[in-house]
Amino acid sequence: MSIFDDYKRKTAGSARWAERARAVMPDGVTADTRVFEPHGLYISHAQGTYKTDVDGNAYLDFFGGHGSLVLGHGYPKVNAAIAEALSHGVQYAASHPMEVRWAERIVRQIPGVEKVRFAGSGTEATLLALRMARAYTGRRKILRIATHYHGWHDFSASGYNSHFDGQPAPGVLEEIASHTLLIRPDDFAGLAAAFEAHGADIAAMIAEPVGSHFGVTPVSDEFLQAGAELARSQGALFILDEVISGFRVGNHGMQGLLGLKPDLTCLAKAAAGGLPGGMVGGREEVMAVLARDSAHKVLHQGTFTGNPVTAAAAIATIDEIVERDVCARINALGEHARQSMNALFARKGLDWLAYGRFSGFHLMPGASPHESDPSRITRGEFARPSPKMIAAMRMALILEGVDIGGRGSVFLSFQHDEGHIEQLVETFDRVLDRLADEGLLDTPAA
Repeated sequence: MSIFDDYKRKTAGSARWAERARAVMPDGVTADTRVFEPHGLYISHAQGTYKTDVDGNAYLDFFGGHGSLVLGHGYPKVNAAIAEALSHGVQYAASHPMEVRWAERIVRQIPGVEKVRFAGSGTEATLLALRMARAYTGRRKILRIATHYHGWHDFSASGYNSHFDGQPAPGVLEEIASHTLLIRPDDFAGLAAAFEAHGADIAAMIAEPVGSHFGVTPVSDEFLQAGAELARSQGALFILDEVISGFRVGNHGMQGLLGLKPDLTCLAKAAAGGLPGGMVGGREEVMAVLARDSAHKVLHQGTFTGNPVTAAAAIATIDEIVERDVCARINALGEHARQSMNALFARKGLDWLAYGRFSGFHLMPGASPHESDPSRITRGEFARPSPKMIAAMRMALILEGVDIGGRGSVFLSFQHDEGHIEQLVETFDRVLDRLADEGLLDTPAA
């Protein structure tokens, strides 16, 4: 029986839910990233390092809530904080002490943050940050790095996984796309040229500090430093999108490791305790555009901003990460995982690479661990993996009781240990053999 047929047999319950979902939702999903043929998994519950689907199949989870669950599923202290908050109510339509405590922790831990405004998600946070930058500077253009993801709003829809020529994505006005400038990762000449040609009208440069999607396409620390310096020299703001990296790479975010103090920082995911929520923080002078007496008052409201349940989860999560030095532990585990995976590829004689930094890795077939420099991988090289092969690989892993990200990415949590890494490597060993047996391992890129 093929991988595809085995998957359908093992996940029949998920298939039934997918059929119901397609009747009431486009593609049967609530986000583009969850499209998976013939159907994705429907999860009933999760705890620790495992999640269980509606068919009762348990999976060792390396997807990690898209990187948001630094402490893993159902962490006791976080669950207790959520339960306590729920007992007091879920929405007050008023200010509350928990949002103040949450903001105080962000200001204490993140170097570039002097004041905070909460938002409903990471997308809302970046949208607000860009609006604030335009209001503060009086300029129109935003400089972005191609492939970096800053949410699905109009100013980020082009140049993420399509429309790299700057043309508007479907539904986005040409006038908006025309004010978005795209440069390639680590293109120092392109960075300088963008500021030389448009510097007087660039409101901000925004970047994911580890690279797109936690380093799928890496960006060097030197490039970020150069971007920050050029932005400031030209009177533009420098914005770090630490939605994934904040409280995953270190107690002070990636900016703490780089020694950078961006003008604005966007946070969500772990910074929101793995619950819906986000925030913009930054220099007091820039954050003042949100104040009611500002000459350029930026409109911002939200029913669920600073939600007390999210605040409780966030406080518990941040405190645990800082007090137990969680990031150092999971970063070391990430290095161990990459080394173990690359040793497996070498033993099997495969030109595959597990690359990345900190608490995870990404996979690239067609690149030898002995010859490739992951910090210099270009977007062209990322066209190599066949979507068909990557999908089959994930399907085969699921059949073995392991789930990873849809791009072949792995996120580690505080509840993972070396035994889980050993299990992951052993599972990959079997999966690679099965892919080879079915003629899928060397499928050329589509």
